[in-house]
Amino acid sequence: MYAITGITGKVGGELAKSLLARGRPVRAVVRDAKKGEAWAKLGCEVALAEMEDATALAKAFTGATAAFILPPSDFDPKPGYPEAQRVIDSVVSALRAAAPARVLCLSTIGADATQDNLLSQRTLMEEALKPLGMPLTILRPGWFIENALWDVPAARGSGLIYSFLQPAEKPFPMVATRDVGRVAAELIQESHSGTRIVELEGPRRISPNDLAAAFGRALGKPVRVEIVTRDGWETLFRSQGMKNPLPRISMLDGFNEGWIEFGDRGATSIKGRIDVDAVVAGLI
Repeated sequence: MYAITGITGKVGGELAKSLLARGRPVRAVVRDAKKGEAWAKLGCEVALAEMEDATALAKAFTGATAAFILPPSDFDPKPGYPEAQRVIDSVVSALRAAAPARVLCLSTIGADATQDNLLSQRTLMEEALKPLGMPLTILRPGWFIENALWDVPAARGSGLIYSFLQPAEKPFPMVATRDVGRVAAELIQESHSGTRIVELEGPRRISPNDLAAAFGRALGKPVRVEIVTRDGWETLFRSQGMKNPLPRISMLDGFNEGWIEFGDRGATSIKGRIDVDAVVAGLI
């Protein structure tokens, strides 16, 4: 039995579908019973649990061959990441109580960065899970290509995409969420010991210019990049409602300056199969 949190999202959903296609039993861990109905129709057992509810999570993980941990994303965290810490404490307590045979955690590129940034929430989760002593796989994917969903209206309407990643010609490690789910399905079924780290990016690195070109091909018209200059980020983010934009700014700096990057010496590196054109065409 594979207990899957975050199953209603792109990565968790792809992971679950891959397991079901291989005839593996899946327990869908959901917050809302309504959202569990579709998974029940696909043959999943459904368990109700909030990620902050250690008791319910422990029940959801009990008897599992493996548990998939997908922490919720908080793009505007309070200083010190108290929201993430509550989830971490709950997950650790639940795993200790349920003791599944192994654990797969979705982390991120940059979880090994020493400078504080938005992705440090995943660093905290990794460091909390490692001492548990059960077989642990940490999957660190690159920047999701699907983040370009936000660019669809501007690309379609004005032939522009706005990029915080810069310069426009710099290639960044990106990956399709379908690749992440597929690789996660392979990893979660593998028996192993200790802690292993897997870095995952797409078949090639993608620059903002590459993204614009992919939009152009999908839309059949020219699309170009407009760089959002750094000196305006904080004002822009606060105008959009963010109360603590500094971790997000630091994360973007990390990508642009190169200190958020793959290269953990103890990690295994994997290349995905899905290129940017397929993802962008799907978004369009």
